Amino acid sequence: MARRKKFRIPGLTFSYKRAFGITKAKRKVARFTGIPTSRSGRRAKIGRMVTGGCLLSVISYILIFVGCIGLIIWLI
Repeated sequence: MARRKKFRIPGLTFSYKRAFGITKAKRKVARFTGIPTSRSGRRAKIGRMVTGGCLLSVISYILIFVGCIGLIIWLI
């Protein structure tokens, strides 16, 4: 048996999240913190951080810092 399509008038849909301001609040939080609110957005951001070099550069800076501290301690 085929499913019947619901009769909808374009542009006259209702969203309780938009009506209560939930969508706007989530959008504001995401813009302020820079962290996406959707699961796929968070995964994409983490993927960009790992492959884009952000995480690699942080790790390299930490290793250089620890190496310098170790060298200073070794020379003293």
